[in-house]
Amino acid sequence: MTMDTYEKVKMLGRAAQYDLCGEACGTEANRVRDDLGRWIYPAVLPDGRRVKLLKVLQSNACTNDCYYCANRVGRDCRRISFSPDELAQAFDQMRRQGLVEGLFLSSAVCGRPARAMDRMLATVELVRRKYQFPGYIHLKILPGVTQAHVEQAVRLASRVSVNLEAPNSERLIRIAPGKSLEELVEPLRWVHRLRLESGGRLAPAGQTTQFVVGAADEADQELLQTTAQLYREVDLHRVYFSAFQPVPNTPLAEHLPTSLWREHRLYQSDFLLRQYGFAFDELIFDEKGNLPRRADPKRMWALAHPELFPIEVNRASQEELLRVPGIGPRSAGRILRWRWEGKFRTLTDLKKAGAVIQWAAPFVLLDGRRAPYQLELWADGQMVR
Repeated sequence: MTMDTYEKVKMLGRAAQYDLCGEACGTEANRVRDDLGRWIYPAVLPDGRRVKLLKVLQSNACTNDCYYCANRVGRDCRRISFSPDELAQAFDQMRRQGLVEGLFLSSAVCGRPARAMDRMLATVELVRRKYQFPGYIHLKILPGVTQAHVEQAVRLASRVSVNLEAPNSERLIRIAPGKSLEELVEPLRWVHRLRLESGGRLAPAGQTTQFVVGAADEADQELLQTTAQLYREVDLHRVYFSAFQPVPNTPLAEHLPTSLWREHRLYQSDFLLRQYGFAFDELIFDEKGNLPRRADPKRMWALAHPELFPIEVNRASQEELLRVPGIGPRSAGRILRWRWEGKFRTLTDLKKAGAVIQWAAPFVLLDGRRAPYQLELWADGQMVR
């Protein structure tokens, strides 16, 4: 790899940090530096395997004026781009050295979106065909591209995504006045149709999107309502929530950063929608439409429905178990299997199944008896954890 290519990987890898693509992808703790100093990111595949991704932009030259973005037009920063040949070769070299196991490719949009998307698709085509890479590729679909671009993207990539950034048109225009929400959502519909028609063979790891949380002063209720709608209408694999952090020399440089607690609560609510069978209208919001900080969303729901608790662990269905704070899909599955061998009689039995017993205890019966538990401490309306 030449020094010029190395510098491009370094700069465009750093510029790609705002795109989330995997578990805790945006956090310092989950980034790994290789021996050349580039950022490598982890991603979790649908089968649970973890892969190290080269996460990089094709170009950081942009003509869009998104108020939150470090690559926005007019911002004083060095603009560079990869040619498809150069980036494909760099990825192949890193893969052969064992530094990376997959690719996440996005790009800023300079000029016509079709031209920028053509270059990204050409890069992935080279990685697949010339360098014979059969593994994981996450490809960002740019706003304003054609249906033909989307069709080629789902044929080449393992996963595709479109960043909506905001939950509705009113919020989007506040932070990205040049973008149309309908223009962003339409490719998600195309991907959904193509995957249905192929029986899931195209883009087998599905499609995702991302919201910038707090930049448009939206409420959590708006974000999660759109999230639930996307899961229902386009079979989205998952949504990523990126807590807004102001970038110098942008119109939102003085906007307050978004608390990571808020991002955390959104992810907890998203899990309820995706994995616990909750509906959007079951989520608990405060008077401003935001998720309360004082307890996680599942516990807030349980506290709001005392008529449903406590439930008998030895007789409850899977759906009922999943409504108990501290019991997740894995622990619920173990409970269902293990109680064939004997009754759950103590909190220790429940803990062995993987439940968080200090959260579950107030909401369960164990062989007809309430489990002993200690009330949690509260201070100024905030839970002490």
